[in-house]
Amino acid sequence: MADDASSTETPIEDFVRIDALPDHDGDTVTLKGWLHNKRGSKSLYFLILRDGSGFVQCVVSEGDVDDASWAAADNASQETALSITGRVSADDRAPGGYEMQVDAVETIGDSDGYPITPKEHGIDFLMNRRHLWLRSESQWAVLRVRNRVQKAVHDFFQDRGFLQTDAPVLTGNAVEGTSTLFELDYFDDESAYLTQSGQLHGEAMAMAFGKVYTFGPTFRAEKSKTRRHLTEFWMIEPEMAFYDLDMNMTLAERFVSHIVQDVLTHCERELETLERDTTALQQVETPFPRISYDEAVELLRSDATAELIDERIAGLHEEQAELETEREENQKRRGQAKKHIKRQIDAREIEINKRINDIEEALRNLPDWKESAQTFEWGSDFGGSDETVLTWHFDRPIIVHRFPAKIKAFYMKRDPHDDRLALGMDVLAPEGYGEIVGGGERATDLDFLQEQIEAHGLPEEAFDWYLDLRKFGAVPHSGFGLGLERVVSWICGREHVREAIPFPRTIGRLHP
Repeated sequence: MADDASSTETPIEDFVRIDALPDHDGDTVTLKGWLHNKRGSKSLYFLILRDGSGFVQCVVSEGDVDDASWAAADNASQETALSITGRVSADDRAPGGYEMQVDAVETIGDSDGYPITPKEHGIDFLMNRRHLWLRSESQWAVLRVRNRVQKAVHDFFQDRGFLQTDAPVLTGNAVEGTSTLFELDYFDDESAYLTQSGQLHGEAMAMAFGKVYTFGPTFRAEKSKTRRHLTEFWMIEPEMAFYDLDMNMTLAERFVSHIVQDVLTHCERELETLERDTTALQQVETPFPRISYDEAVELLRSDATAELIDERIAGLHEEQAELETEREENQKRRGQAKKHIKRQIDAREIEINKRINDIEEALRNLPDWKESAQTFEWGSDFGGSDETVLTWHFDRPIIVHRFPAKIKAFYMKRDPHDDRLALGMDVLAPEGYGEIVGGGERATDLDFLQEQIEAHGLPEEAFDWYLDLRKFGAVPHSGFGLGLERVVSWICGREHVREAIPFPRTIGRLHP
Protein backbone atom coordinates (compact mmCIF):
# COMPACT_ATOMS: atom_id res chain seq x y z
CA MET A 1 0.00 0.00 0.00
CA ALA A 2 1.27 3.47 -0.86
CA ASP A 3 2.26 5.90 1.87
CA ASP A 4 -0.25 8.50 2.98
CA ALA A 5 0.00 11.22 0.33
CA SER A 6 -0.51 13.99 2.87
CA SER A 7 2.80 13.13 4.55
CA THR A 8 4.83 13.34 1.30
CA GLU A 9 3.18 16.11 -0.72
CA THR A 10 4.58 19.63 -0.90
CA PRO A 11 2.26 21.89 1.14
CA ILE A 12 -0.21 23.92 -0.89
CA GLU A 13 -0.80 26.67 1.69
CA ASP A 14 1.68 29.46 2.42
CA PHE A 15 0.25 29.66 5.96
CA VAL A 16 -0.41 27.38 8.92
CA ARG A 17 -3.78 26.21 10.21
CA ILE A 18 -4.56 26.84 13.87
CA ASP A 19 -5.12 23.15 14.62
CA ALA A 20 -1.53 22.51 13.47
CA LEU A 21 0.05 24.91 15.99
CA PRO A 22 1.17 22.10 18.32
CA ASP A 23 3.59 21.08 15.52
CA HIS A 24 5.07 24.59 15.43
CA ASP A 25 5.84 25.42 19.06
CA GLY A 26 8.64 28.02 19.03
CA ASP A 27 8.35 28.61 15.26
CA THR A 28 7.44 31.83 13.49
CA VAL A 29 4.45 31.16 11.25
CA THR A 30 1.69 32.99 9.40
CA LEU A 31 -2.00 32.45 10.19
CA LYS A 32 -4.91 33.55 8.04
CA GLY A 33 -8.41 33.84 9.45
CA TRP A 34 -11.10 36.10 10.89
CA LEU A 35 -11.19 38.19 14.03
CA HIS A 36 -13.49 36.46 16.50
CA ASN A 37 -12.96 38.84 19.41
CA LYS A 38 -10.66 41.64 20.50
CA ARG A 39 -9.71 43.17 23.83
CA GLY A 40 -6.85 45.32 24.98
CA SER A 41 -5.52 48.70 26.03
CA LYS A 42 -3.64 51.61 24.50
CA SER A 43 -0.50 49.66 23.67
CA LEU A 44 -1.56 46.00 23.76
CA TYR A 45 -4.23 43.99 21.93
CA PHE A 46 -5.34 40.41 22.36
CA LEU A 47 -6.81 39.23 19.06
CA ILE A 48 -8.76 35.96 19.05
CA LEU A 49 -8.36 34.61 15.54
CA ARG A 50 -10.41 31.78 14.04
CA ASP A 51 -9.77 29.99 10.77
CA GLY A 52 -12.32 27.18 10.84
CA SER A 53 -9.93 24.68 12.39
CA GLY A 54 -9.75 26.38 15.78
CA PHE A 55 -9.23 29.56 17.78
CA VAL A 56 -5.99 31.14 18.97
CA GLN A 57 -5.03 34.23 20.95
CA CYS A 58 -2.63 36.56 19.14
CA VAL A 59 -0.83 39.09 21.37
CA VAL A 60 -0.05 42.38 19.58
CA SER A 61 2.27 44.81 21.39
CA GLU A 62 2.60 48.26 19.83
CA GLY A 63 6.34 48.24 20.50
CA ASP A 64 6.88 44.93 18.66
CA VAL A 65 5.15 45.70 15.34
CA ASP A 66 5.41 48.37 12.66
CA ASP A 67 2.92 51.21 12.33
CA ALA A 68 0.93 49.51 9.55
CA SER A 69 0.53 46.35 11.64
CA TRP A 70 -0.56 48.30 14.70
CA ALA A 71 -3.08 50.24 12.62
CA ALA A 72 -4.45 46.98 11.20
CA ALA A 73 -4.88 45.55 14.71
CA ASP A 74 -6.33 48.81 16.01
CA ASN A 75 -8.88 49.11 13.19
CA ALA A 76 -9.87 45.42 13.01
CA SER A 77 -13.47 44.75 13.99
CA GLN A 78 -15.39 41.51 14.47
CA GLU A 79 -14.98 39.20 11.43
CA THR A 80 -12.28 41.27 9.75
CA ALA A 81 -10.14 38.87 7.71
CA LEU A 82 -6.49 39.06 8.79
CA SER A 83 -3.07 37.64 8.05
CA ILE A 84 -1.02 37.46 11.25
CA THR A 85 2.64 36.45 11.54
CA GLY A 86 4.35 35.70 14.82
CA ARG A 87 6.02 33.21 17.11
CA VAL A 88 4.02 30.28 18.49
CA SER A 89 4.33 29.40 22.17
CA ALA A 90 2.58 26.90 24.41
CA ASP A 91 0.32 28.41 27.06
CA ASP A 92 -2.10 26.27 29.07
CA ARG A 93 -4.22 29.34 29.84
CA ALA A 94 -4.80 30.19 26.18
CA PRO A 95 -7.64 28.76 24.07
CA GLY A 96 -6.34 25.61 22.44
CA GLY A 97 -3.21 25.62 24.62
CA TYR A 98 -1.14 27.91 22.34
CA GLU A 99 -0.83 31.61 21.64
CA MET A 100 1.11 33.80 19.22
CA GLN A 101 3.44 36.72 19.94
CA VAL A 102 2.74 38.87 16.89
CA ASP A 103 5.34 40.39 14.55
CA ALA A 104 3.04 41.60 11.76
CA VAL A 105 -0.70 42.07 11.03
CA GLU A 106 -2.24 42.62 7.60
CA THR A 107 -5.89 43.24 6.75
CA ILE A 108 -7.26 40.98 4.01
CA GLY A 109 -10.94 41.93 4.16
CA ASP A 110 -12.77 44.57 6.21
CA SER A 111 -15.91 43.83 8.22
CA ASP A 112 -17.81 46.95 9.19
CA GLY A 113 -21.10 46.63 11.07
CA TYR A 114 -21.09 42.85 11.47
CA PRO A 115 -24.67 42.16 12.64
CA ILE A 116 -24.15 39.24 15.03
CA THR A 117 -22.50 40.70 18.10
CA PRO A 118 -21.70 39.02 21.44
CA LYS A 119 -25.01 40.28 22.88
CA GLU A 120 -28.11 38.09 23.11
CA HIS A 121 -30.00 37.61 19.82
CA GLY A 122 -33.38 35.98 19.18
CA ILE A 123 -33.56 32.76 17.18
CA ASP A 124 -35.40 34.37 14.23
CA PHE A 125 -32.70 37.04 14.00
CA LEU A 126 -30.02 34.35 13.94
CA MET A 127 -31.83 32.04 11.51
CA ASN A 128 -32.35 34.93 9.08
CA ARG A 129 -28.57 35.36 9.19
CA ARG A 130 -27.70 31.68 9.24
CA HIS A 131 -24.98 32.25 6.64
CA LEU A 132 -23.20 34.41 9.23
CA TRP A 133 -24.32 32.60 12.40
CA LEU A 134 -22.32 29.60 11.18
CA ARG A 135 -19.20 31.58 12.17
CA SER A 136 -20.11 31.65 15.86
CA GLU A 137 -18.25 29.42 18.29
CA SER A 138 -21.30 27.33 19.20
CA GLN A 139 -22.25 26.64 15.59
CA TRP A 140 -18.61 25.92 14.75
CA ALA A 141 -18.66 23.27 17.48
CA VAL A 142 -22.00 21.72 16.43
CA LEU A 143 -21.04 21.33 12.79
CA ARG A 144 -17.62 19.93 13.64
CA VAL A 145 -19.42 17.31 15.73
CA ARG A 146 -21.67 16.65 12.72
CA ASN A 147 -18.56 16.09 10.61
CA ARG A 148 -17.19 13.66 13.21
CA VAL A 149 -20.48 11.76 13.32
CA GLN A 150 -20.40 11.43 9.54
CA LYS A 151 -16.88 10.02 9.67
CA ALA A 152 -17.88 7.63 12.44
CA VAL A 153 -20.80 6.40 10.31
CA HIS A 154 -18.53 5.51 7.41
CA ASP A 155 -15.87 3.97 9.66
CA PHE A 156 -18.43 1.78 11.39
CA PHE A 157 -19.93 0.30 8.25
CA GLN A 158 -16.77 0.15 6.14
CA ASP A 159 -14.95 -1.71 8.91
CA ARG A 160 -17.77 -4.28 8.98
CA GLY A 161 -17.85 -5.13 5.31
CA PHE A 162 -20.72 -2.89 4.24
CA LEU A 163 -20.78 -1.31 0.79
CA GLN A 164 -21.89 2.30 0.52
CA THR A 165 -24.50 2.61 -2.21
CA ASP A 166 -26.61 5.52 -3.39
CA ALA A 167 -30.38 5.57 -3.63
CA PRO A 168 -32.13 7.99 -6.01
CA VAL A 169 -33.44 11.30 -4.70
CA LEU A 170 -36.18 11.34 -7.34
CA THR A 171 -38.53 8.37 -7.08
CA GLY A 172 -41.75 7.23 -8.68
CA ASN A 173 -43.04 5.51 -5.59
CA ALA A 174 -43.58 6.31 -1.92
CA VAL A 175 -42.05 4.31 0.89
CA GLU A 176 -44.78 5.04 3.43
CA GLY A 177 -47.56 6.62 1.35
CA THR A 178 -47.73 9.95 -0.49
CA SER A 179 -49.25 12.17 2.20
CA THR A 180 -45.88 13.45 3.44
CA LEU A 181 -44.05 13.63 0.11
CA PHE A 182 -43.03 16.58 -2.02
CA GLU A 183 -44.53 15.91 -5.45
CA LEU A 184 -43.18 17.47 -8.63
CA ASP A 185 -43.86 17.24 -12.33
CA TYR A 186 -41.56 14.93 -14.22
CA PHE A 187 -41.45 14.45 -17.98
CA ASP A 188 -44.55 13.75 -20.10
CA ASP A 189 -46.98 14.60 -17.29
CA GLU A 190 -45.49 11.92 -15.03
CA SER A 191 -45.32 12.59 -11.28
CA ALA A 192 -42.15 12.15 -9.26
CA TYR A 193 -41.40 12.58 -5.57
CA LEU A 194 -38.46 13.73 -3.51
CA THR A 195 -37.49 10.63 -1.60
CA GLN A 196 -38.50 10.17 2.02
CA SER A 197 -36.18 7.18 2.39
CA GLY A 198 -33.59 5.20 0.47
CA GLN A 199 -34.83 1.98 2.03
CA LEU A 200 -36.69 0.30 -0.85
CA HIS A 201 -33.79 0.78 -3.23
CA GLY A 202 -31.45 -0.23 -0.43
CA GLU A 203 -33.26 -3.56 -0.21
CA ALA A 204 -32.57 -4.16 -3.92
CA MET A 205 -28.90 -3.37 -3.42
CA ALA A 206 -28.70 -5.63 -0.35
CA MET A 207 -29.88 -8.50 -2.53
CA ALA A 208 -26.92 -7.76 -4.82
CA PHE A 209 -24.19 -7.03 -2.25
CA GLY A 210 -25.35 -8.58 1.04
CA LYS A 211 -24.72 -5.62 3.36
CA VAL A 212 -25.12 -2.04 2.18
CA TYR A 213 -25.82 1.42 3.53
CA THR A 214 -27.07 4.61 1.95
CA PHE A 215 -26.30 8.09 3.25
CA GLY A 216 -28.12 10.97 1.68
CA PRO A 217 -30.77 13.69 1.86
CA THR A 218 -34.41 12.80 2.43
CA PHE A 219 -37.53 14.93 2.44
CA ARG A 220 -40.79 14.99 4.39
CA ALA A 221 -43.69 17.34 3.66
CA GLU A 222 -45.09 17.02 7.16
CA LYS A 223 -46.55 20.30 8.37
CA SER A 224 -44.84 19.92 11.70
CA LYS A 225 -43.15 22.70 13.64
CA THR A 226 -41.70 20.65 16.49
CA ARG A 227 -38.06 20.86 17.49
CA ARG A 228 -37.48 17.36 16.08
CA HIS A 229 -38.60 18.01 12.50
CA LEU A 230 -37.03 19.34 9.31
CA THR A 231 -38.39 19.12 5.79
CA GLU A 232 -34.93 18.23 4.44
CA PHE A 233 -32.62 16.04 6.48
CA TRP A 234 -29.96 13.35 6.08
CA MET A 235 -30.50 9.66 6.74
CA ILE A 236 -28.15 6.73 7.18
CA GLU A 237 -29.93 3.53 6.14
CA PRO A 238 -28.25 0.11 6.27
CA GLU A 239 -29.93 -2.96 4.76
CA MET A 240 -28.70 -6.47 5.48
CA ALA A 241 -29.56 -9.75 3.76
CA PHE A 242 -30.19 -12.70 6.10
CA TYR A 243 -30.67 -10.45 9.17
CA ASP A 244 -33.64 -11.00 11.46
CA LEU A 245 -35.07 -8.47 13.93
CA ASP A 246 -32.74 -9.42 16.79
CA MET A 247 -29.64 -9.11 14.60
CA ASN A 248 -30.95 -5.77 13.36
CA MET A 249 -31.38 -4.46 16.92
CA THR A 250 -27.88 -5.59 17.87
CA LEU A 251 -26.38 -3.77 14.89
CA ALA A 252 -28.36 -0.61 15.67
CA GLU A 253 -27.24 -0.43 19.30
CA ARG A 254 -23.61 -1.05 18.36
CA PHE A 255 -23.89 1.64 15.70
CA VAL A 256 -25.31 4.28 18.05
CA SER A 257 -22.79 3.43 20.75
CA HIS A 258 -19.91 3.65 18.27
CA ILE A 259 -20.98 7.12 17.11
CA VAL A 260 -21.33 8.53 20.62
CA GLN A 261 -18.08 7.07 21.92
CA ASP A 262 -16.21 8.28 18.85
CA VAL A 263 -17.45 11.84 19.38
CA LEU A 264 -16.57 11.73 23.07
CA THR A 265 -13.05 10.67 22.11
CA HIS A 266 -12.42 13.14 19.31
CA CYS A 267 -14.61 16.19 20.05
CA GLU A 268 -13.76 17.02 23.64
CA ARG A 269 -13.09 20.69 22.88
CA GLU A 270 -16.28 21.07 20.84
CA LEU A 271 -18.41 19.59 23.62
CA GLU A 272 -16.71 21.86 26.15
CA THR A 273 -17.47 24.86 23.93
CA LEU A 274 -21.13 23.84 23.93
CA GLU A 275 -20.99 23.35 27.72
CA ARG A 276 -22.42 19.89 27.10
CA ASP A 277 -22.82 17.74 30.21
CA THR A 278 -21.57 14.42 28.86
CA THR A 279 -22.68 12.31 31.83
CA ALA A 280 -25.57 10.73 29.92
CA LEU A 281 -23.46 10.26 26.78
CA GLN A 282 -20.83 8.33 28.71
CA GLN A 283 -23.52 5.77 29.57
CA VAL A 284 -24.20 5.01 25.90
CA GLU A 285 -22.71 1.55 25.78
CA THR A 286 -24.13 -1.76 24.65
CA PRO A 287 -26.30 -3.59 25.38
CA PHE A 288 -29.29 -1.25 25.36
CA PRO A 289 -32.41 -2.23 27.33
CA ARG A 290 -35.01 -3.81 25.05
CA ILE A 291 -38.71 -3.68 25.80
CA SER A 292 -41.65 -4.72 23.68
CA TYR A 293 -44.39 -2.28 22.75
CA ASP A 294 -46.69 -4.10 25.18
CA GLU A 295 -44.16 -3.65 27.99
CA ALA A 296 -43.70 0.01 27.07
CA VAL A 297 -47.44 0.62 27.29
CA GLU A 298 -47.57 -1.05 30.71
CA LEU A 299 -44.63 1.08 31.86
CA LEU A 300 -46.28 4.29 30.71
CA ARG A 301 -49.47 3.48 32.59
CA SER A 302 -47.65 2.36 35.74
CA ASP A 303 -47.57 4.01 39.16
CA ALA A 304 -43.77 4.18 38.78
CA THR A 305 -44.14 6.55 35.82
CA ALA A 306 -46.68 8.73 37.66
CA GLU A 307 -44.33 8.96 40.65
CA LEU A 308 -41.39 9.77 38.38
CA ILE A 309 -43.27 12.67 36.81
CA ASP A 310 -44.37 13.95 40.24
CA GLU A 311 -40.74 13.88 41.38
CA ARG A 312 -39.72 15.88 38.31
CA ILE A 313 -42.38 18.49 39.02
CA ALA A 314 -41.25 18.84 42.63
CA GLY A 315 -37.61 19.11 41.59
CA LEU A 316 -38.38 21.83 39.05
CA HIS A 317 -40.29 23.88 41.62
CA GLU A 318 -37.29 23.65 43.94
CA GLU A 319 -34.84 24.64 41.18
CA GLN A 320 -37.04 27.57 40.17
CA ALA A 321 -37.13 28.91 43.72
CA GLU A 322 -33.32 28.67 43.99
CA LEU A 323 -32.83 30.52 40.70
CA GLU A 324 -35.22 33.29 41.66
CA THR A 325 -33.38 33.73 44.96
CA GLU A 326 -30.04 33.92 43.13
CA ARG A 327 -31.44 36.49 40.72
CA GLU A 328 -32.66 38.71 43.56
CA GLU A 329 -29.29 38.49 45.35
CA ASN A 330 -27.43 39.35 42.13
CA GLN A 331 -29.57 42.42 41.61
CA LYS A 332 -28.73 43.63 45.12
CA ARG A 333 -25.01 43.17 44.40
CA ARG A 334 -25.17 44.87 41.02
CA GLY A 335 -25.69 48.41 42.30
CA GLN A 336 -22.30 48.55 44.06
CA ALA A 337 -20.39 46.25 41.70
CA LYS A 338 -17.55 47.21 39.39
CA LYS A 339 -18.17 47.30 35.65
CA HIS A 340 -16.75 43.86 34.86
CA ILE A 341 -18.75 42.31 37.74
CA LYS A 342 -21.92 43.95 36.39
CA ARG A 343 -21.25 42.32 33.01
CA GLN A 344 -20.92 38.94 34.72
CA ILE A 345 -24.16 39.50 36.65
CA ASP A 346 -25.99 40.53 33.47
CA ALA A 347 -24.71 37.47 31.61
CA ARG A 348 -25.79 35.21 34.46
CA GLU A 349 -29.22 36.85 34.54
CA ILE A 350 -29.72 35.94 30.89
CA GLU A 351 -28.92 32.31 31.76
CA ILE A 352 -31.22 32.34 34.78
CA ASN A 353 -34.12 33.86 32.86
CA LYS A 354 -33.76 31.33 30.07
CA ARG A 355 -33.69 28.43 32.52
CA ILE A 356 -36.71 29.76 34.42
CA ASN A 357 -38.62 30.04 31.15
CA ASP A 358 -37.72 26.43 30.35
CA ILE A 359 -38.83 25.32 33.83
CA GLU A 360 -42.14 27.17 33.54
CA GLU A 361 -42.81 25.54 30.18
CA ALA A 362 -41.99 22.11 31.64
CA LEU A 363 -44.29 22.72 34.60
CA ARG A 364 -47.09 23.56 32.18
CA ASN A 365 -46.47 20.41 30.15
CA LEU A 366 -45.74 17.74 32.75
CA PRO A 367 -49.32 17.36 34.06
CA ASP A 368 -50.42 16.72 30.46
CA TRP A 369 -47.60 14.24 30.00
CA LYS A 370 -48.72 12.41 33.11
CA GLU A 371 -52.31 12.19 31.88
CA SER A 372 -51.17 11.06 28.42
CA ALA A 373 -49.08 8.28 29.96
CA GLN A 374 -51.81 7.08 32.33
CA THR A 375 -54.49 7.03 29.60
CA PHE A 376 -52.32 5.72 26.75
CA GLU A 377 -54.33 3.39 24.50
CA TRP A 378 -52.83 0.22 23.11
CA GLY A 379 -52.47 0.54 19.35
CA SER A 380 -51.56 4.23 19.38
CA ASP A 381 -48.15 5.48 18.33
CA PHE A 382 -45.94 7.07 20.97
CA GLY A 383 -45.84 10.85 21.05
CA GLY A 384 -42.74 12.82 21.91
CA SER A 385 -43.70 13.07 25.57
CA ASP A 386 -44.33 9.32 25.78
CA GLU A 387 -40.90 8.57 24.33
CA THR A 388 -39.28 11.00 26.77
CA VAL A 389 -41.03 9.52 29.81
CA LEU A 390 -40.11 5.98 28.81
CA THR A 391 -36.40 6.85 28.66
CA TRP A 392 -36.51 8.37 32.16
CA HIS A 393 -36.62 4.83 33.52
CA PHE A 394 -33.22 3.91 32.02
CA ASP A 395 -29.66 5.25 32.03
CA ARG A 396 -29.02 4.88 28.29
CA PRO A 397 -30.93 4.63 24.99
CA ILE A 398 -33.62 1.96 24.85
CA ILE A 399 -35.03 -0.19 22.05
CA VAL A 400 -38.78 -0.64 21.77
CA HIS A 401 -39.82 -3.48 19.44
CA ARG A 402 -42.85 -5.30 18.03
CA PHE A 403 -45.27 -2.46 17.40
CA PRO A 404 -48.89 -2.74 16.30
CA ALA A 405 -48.79 -3.38 12.56
CA LYS A 406 -51.37 -0.69 11.82
CA ILE A 407 -48.97 2.09 12.86
CA LYS A 408 -46.01 0.72 10.89
CA ALA A 409 -45.17 0.73 7.18
CA PHE A 410 -46.69 -1.74 4.73
CA TYR A 411 -43.41 -3.60 4.16
CA MET A 412 -42.93 -4.65 7.81
CA LYS A 413 -42.96 -8.38 8.46
CA ARG A 414 -45.61 -9.55 10.89
CA ASP A 415 -44.73 -11.27 14.15
CA PRO A 416 -45.32 -15.00 13.54
CA HIS A 417 -46.58 -15.34 17.14
CA ASP A 418 -49.04 -12.41 16.99
CA ASP A 419 -50.30 -11.17 13.62
CA ARG A 420 -51.34 -7.85 15.20
CA LEU A 421 -47.68 -6.94 15.59
CA ALA A 422 -44.99 -5.91 13.14
CA LEU A 423 -41.35 -6.84 13.62
CA GLY A 424 -40.32 -3.21 13.91
CA MET A 425 -38.03 -1.45 16.34
CA ASP A 426 -37.21 2.10 17.45
CA VAL A 427 -34.16 3.32 19.35
CA LEU A 428 -35.11 6.11 21.76
CA ALA A 429 -32.42 8.51 22.96
CA PRO A 430 -32.45 9.82 26.55
CA GLU A 431 -32.75 13.43 27.71
CA GLY A 432 -35.94 14.05 25.75
CA TYR A 433 -34.53 13.52 22.25
CA GLY A 434 -36.84 10.65 21.35
CA GLU A 435 -36.59 8.36 18.35
CA ILE A 436 -33.23 8.44 16.59
CA VAL A 437 -33.48 5.06 14.82
CA GLY A 438 -36.44 3.33 13.23
CA GLY A 439 -36.42 0.05 11.37
CA GLY A 440 -37.28 -3.59 11.40
CA GLU A 441 -37.46 -6.87 9.53
CA ARG A 442 -38.89 -6.67 6.02
CA ALA A 443 -41.75 -8.83 4.75
CA THR A 444 -40.70 -11.42 2.16
CA ASP A 445 -44.07 -12.98 1.29
CA LEU A 446 -45.16 -11.77 -2.16
CA ASP A 447 -48.89 -12.24 -1.63
CA PHE A 448 -48.74 -10.40 1.70
CA LEU A 449 -46.95 -7.40 0.16
CA GLN A 450 -49.41 -7.21 -2.71
CA GLU A 451 -52.27 -7.20 -0.22
CA GLN A 452 -50.59 -4.46 1.82
CA ILE A 453 -49.94 -2.27 -1.22
CA GLU A 454 -53.61 -2.54 -2.16
CA ALA A 455 -54.78 -1.95 1.42
CA HIS A 456 -52.68 1.24 1.65
CA GLY A 457 -54.06 2.55 -1.64
CA LEU A 458 -50.68 2.49 -3.38
CA PRO A 459 -50.32 1.90 -7.13
CA GLU A 460 -48.94 -1.59 -7.66
CA GLU A 461 -47.31 -0.60 -10.95
CA ALA A 462 -44.99 1.72 -9.03
CA PHE A 463 -43.78 -1.21 -6.96
CA ASP A 464 -43.39 -3.87 -9.65
CA TRP A 465 -39.61 -3.78 -9.32
CA TYR A 466 -39.86 -3.99 -5.52
CA LEU A 467 -42.08 -7.06 -5.76
CA ASP A 468 -39.50 -8.67 -8.05
CA LEU A 469 -37.20 -8.85 -5.04
CA ARG A 470 -39.67 -11.35 -3.54
CA LYS A 471 -39.94 -13.39 -6.74
CA PHE A 472 -36.26 -14.00 -7.36
CA GLY A 473 -34.27 -15.37 -4.43
CA ALA A 474 -36.11 -13.73 -1.54
CA VAL A 475 -34.35 -14.05 1.81
CA PRO A 476 -34.98 -12.71 5.33
CA HIS A 477 -33.56 -9.22 5.56
CA SER A 478 -33.67 -6.19 7.83
CA GLY A 479 -32.57 -2.61 8.08
CA PHE A 480 -33.07 0.71 9.79
CA GLY A 481 -32.70 4.44 9.35
CA LEU A 482 -30.84 6.87 11.61
CA GLY A 483 -31.57 10.58 11.35
CA LEU A 484 -28.28 12.46 11.31
CA GLU A 485 -29.64 15.77 12.61
CA ARG A 486 -31.49 14.18 15.52
CA VAL A 487 -28.34 12.37 16.60
CA VAL A 488 -26.17 15.48 16.28
CA SER A 489 -28.62 17.64 18.21
CA TRP A 490 -28.78 15.01 20.97
CA ILE A 491 -25.01 14.63 21.25
CA CYS A 492 -24.52 18.41 21.25
CA GLY A 493 -27.39 19.06 23.67
CA ARG A 494 -29.14 21.42 21.24
CA GLU A 495 -32.82 22.13 21.77
CA HIS A 496 -33.75 22.08 18.08
CA VAL A 497 -32.50 20.07 15.10
CA ARG A 498 -32.23 23.29 13.06
CA GLU A 499 -28.77 23.86 14.58
CA ALA A 500 -27.57 20.41 13.51
CA ILE A 501 -27.57 21.13 9.75
CA PRO A 502 -25.80 24.00 7.99
CA PHE A 503 -28.88 25.46 6.31
CA PRO A 504 -32.10 24.07 7.80
CA ARG A 505 -35.27 23.77 5.77
CA THR A 506 -38.48 24.02 7.76
CA ILE A 507 -42.01 25.21 7.12
CA GLY A 508 -41.72 28.76 5.87
CA ARG A 509 -37.92 28.78 5.71
CA LEU A 510 -36.08 28.48 2.42
CA HIS A 511 -33.81 31.47 3.09
CA PRO A 512 -30.87 31.76 3.33
